[in-house]
Amino acid sequence: MRIWSGCCSVVLLLTSLILAEWTSANGQSTQGAQVRRQVQDLLESNVHAEWEAFKNKDKKTYSDLLADDFVAIEDDGQGTRKKSAAVSEVDRSVVSRYYLFALNILPLDPDAALVTYELTMEFPPKAQVRLKRVLVSELWLKRDGQWKMRYYQETRVR
Repeated sequence: MRIWSGCCSVVLLLTSLILAEWTSANGQSTQGAQVRRQVQDLLESNVHAEWEAFKNKDKKTYSDLLADDFVAIEDDGQGTRKKSAAVSEVDRSVVSRYYLFALNILPLDPDAALVTYELTMEFPPKAQVRLKRVLVSELWLKRDGQWKMRYYQETRVR
């Protein structure tokens, strides 16, 4: 009887430890999912803010979203642009509307994420080109507690 009682105690102890570990791991998993969702929501908001700033010719907001070592490659064949060149393009923007489609955020680690989406830009009625569709890839990095776009590349959809 004593052996059976001892075995039961061991089984109960092991079951309790396994249940405690599972509950802890499940709680961490839920907490991790909540953090990932918050980052995804923030980056989605940043992408919309990026295009709103471009549409509204708001250089400060656009500049604040970019890392100091930001690099962009656009589909115009003019090569890479640093932050200063990209920000100066805001003044020349003729984007009247934009439509984001298939936004996807892939966390790479806690301080980096790859954001991809399809973008259709609409230009004013008198513009030579009315619509432009591009596939966009952006690398966002968390620096000093702030998410900044480090890299931007677009490819025209024909």
